[in-house]
Amino acid sequence: MSTKHEKILRYIESLPVGDKISVRQIAKEMAVSEGTAYRAIKEAENRRLVSSIERVGTIRIEKKKKENIERLTFAEIVNIIDGQVLGGKGGLHKTLTKFVIGAMQLEDMMRYTDAGSLLIVGNRFKAHENALTAGAAVLITGGFDTTEENKQLADELELPIITTSYDTFTVATMINRAIYDQLIKKDILFIEDIYVAIDETKVLQTSQTLADFKRENERTTHGAYPVVTAKNKLVGMITVKDVIGRPEEEFIEKVMTKNPIAGSMKMSVASASHLMIWEGIDLLPVVDDDNVLQGVISRQDVLKALQLAQRQPQQGETIDDLIKNEIKVLSDEELQVEFKVTPQMTNQFGAISYGAFTTLLTEAGAFALKRRKRGDAVAENMTIYFMKPVQMDSVLTVKPVILDMSRKFVKMDFEVYNNALLVGKAMITFQLLER
Repeated sequence: MSTKHEKILRYIESLPVGDKISVRQIAKEMAVSEGTAYRAIKEAENRRLVSSIERVGTIRIEKKKKENIERLTFAEIVNIIDGQVLGGKGGLHKTLTKFVIGAMQLEDMMRYTDAGSLLIVGNRFKAHENALTAGAAVLITGGFDTTEENKQLADELELPIITTSYDTFTVATMINRAIYDQLIKKDILFIEDIYVAIDETKVLQTSQTLADFKRENERTTHGAYPVVTAKNKLVGMITVKDVIGRPEEEFIEKVMTKNPIAGSMKMSVASASHLMIWEGIDLLPVVDDDNVLQGVISRQDVLKALQLAQRQPQQGETIDDLIKNEIKVLSDEELQVEFKVTPQMTNQFGAISYGAFTTLLTEAGAFALKRRKRGDAVAENMTIYFMKPVQMDSVLTVKPVILDMSRKFVKMDFEVYNNALLVGKAMITFQLLER
């Protein structure tokens, strides 16, 4: 059975986009305490099902798909810019397609403003009216107000008029930053993006026998299966190794691995790969907060997803992306790379930051392993036992040396030079992501 928390979340998800909800209303509708309702609404906010706005309330918003996650709702804009809603509250759940900065003549401004836009402008009342008539929302900067007629028009058309105390440049920067963060999130693969749903795979129940396992194994050639109760709660995993030498009439419950390791929908694929390799498992069950099985991911699924992600163009750049872009191959045979320290990679003293330095080493190590045809790898532990300050605009040479290599692990030593001067020494152990 689902918990009250999950029931409330499903109820919120079933509400029409644009509906307002409150703690008191949810508590009454679902016959739960206000504390339980409050926690569920906060979780719904984390899942981007609702957006809470001061003096307006909590609104059900459209849940974004991966392909258009960079679009923001007007409700999210209000929160990003600490705004107040002057009119058109009924349209806060809508998604904006672009924003237009109104720093031109009125006629020129309207050429760029169309339905779904957000016009960012000062106290130009006619521009507010024209934008609303064209189907666009309005964001007024500098803390200015608008006319009562415009507020009424906004309510009629369900197009928000928002005011903020920030200036136009600051507002545009804040919205751009929010979209940029969304793009970085879009690039991160989660289990929910690649898992195989429960109705597309095969599971076994505790009441079944090893004869049932063998039948399924012959039919599907799968080597492992999640074991669930009648209500689909995950209780175990059973693999081919578990059944060797066991009688066919024995119950699965007797031989399965109890309390198996499981993943959640919001676990990143990178974390899942690390977990599967570290624990030596080929199939990871995916469960919800109540331990109800949602589906599975295999090691093959994870490897395919990671390889595909590496080939995709990054739309939002993280510090790791900036560092990767600065690495140049010096020698394929000696596995050496060159790296320029840019201003973004420095600390408050103008020297290379510890984070940038460690990322440089792991990227140089991963490059070396790929050149040795050992595929993808993740750093498991790192020891930096010598490091000198390196100023911005310095060009570093990294020389990785493989000390020891087994089927699953690689130990590498690193020397980092600035011209001929030794500025860093480290050792890293990598886990190999094998098929």
